[in-house]
Amino acid sequence: MGSNKLFDLEGRTVIITGGGRGIGKVYAKSCVDAGMKVVIADIHGEEAETTAAELRDSGGDAIAVTTDISNEESVAAMAKKTMEAFGRIDGVVNNASLMSSLPRRSWLEIPTEEWDRVMAVDLRGLLTVCRAVYPHMKAQKCGKIINVSSSRVLEGTPNRLHYTSAKAGVIGFSRALAREVGDDGINVNVVMPGLTLSDTQLASSSTSYLSDEYNQQRALKRPQTPEDLVGTVLFLLSPASDFITGQTINVDGGKSMH
Repeated sequence: MGSNKLFDLEGRTVIITGGGRGIGKVYAKSCVDAGMKVVIADIHGEEAETTAAELRDSGGDAIAVTTDISNEESVAAMAKKTMEAFGRIDGVVNNASLMSSLPRRSWLEIPTEEWDRVMAVDLRGLLTVCRAVYPHMKAQKCGKIINVSSSRVLEGTPNRLHYTSAKAGVIGFSRALAREVGDDGINVNVVMPGLTLSDTQLASSSTSYLSDEYNQQRALKRPQTPEDLVGTVLFLLSPASDFITGQTINVDGGKSMH
């Protein structure tokens, strides 16, 4: 395979959960720019459709499907609509999560209902999506699953204990799943973003939380933007990563060395 083919994503279909806004929207645009067919699966249906329309207007091939990843029926319908629209599922980026809407507070103050909801979306949601796409990837004998964790896991960042715990679970989930689906030619890997200046992060964070003091702790001393994550995601979706599975790639400018 020539080097140009290693990174060729033309015509491949990818599902991006939570792709209607924030980092997910940047992933969706980047995948379309790479020639991929994109399914934006988002619980915020209007935002998903707006983003899909923008991508189509720019010449891309994209559809929006209102999806609650914590609901098996909703996810099954999303997979069905993907197959009806594009005929195959080559990749999925499990980006959707409950995070920006969560108050930062002591672990002693987290309501049990809120804990359970975070686990239902941020961890069980992976299970529902992976189970829904698996039969189609198995039939193709190939597929790329990218699960999104967080560098909070490496840092032990406090005040959103449920979110940090779920994102730690993403790594164990992905390693075990990689073993279970390896014989089917399916790759499962994790991307671990650092503190990223996405639309949703900016809307939910105070100026002091996003201070330059944090950036000075990185080896690369600048703020992280969603675009900093794109290269890693596209690499893991591409043939260039065909022999990489069960791995976690930390993308945080060198704040945590992993």
